[in-house]
Amino acid sequence: MGFHPIELVVIAVIVLALLGPKALQSIARGAGKGVNQANDMKNKMLAELPMEEISQVSSKIPRIPTHPHDVVKMLIGPETQEKKQEAKPE
Repeated sequence: MGFHPIELVVIAVIVLALLGPKALQSIARGAGKGVNQANDMKNKMLAELPMEEISQVSSKIPRIPTHPHDVVKMLIGPETQEKKQEAKPE
């Protein structure tokens, strides 16, 4: 569910008519500054993360399944393999 470009234009025209160009300009400037501050904070947080440690830990974590069938295979797979090995006497 999103807005189509025509709907956005209609909304912008209504807001411009209600608030006026000066108020709309100050609202847009404030929103832009807020987005810029959020971006700066995100970049600072990413710069402080210990990426080497995260990559070492993530390499030890097994692959995360993205499909329900993969989850079932991961959950059932090792047990069935063990049972097959136990059934085969060497």
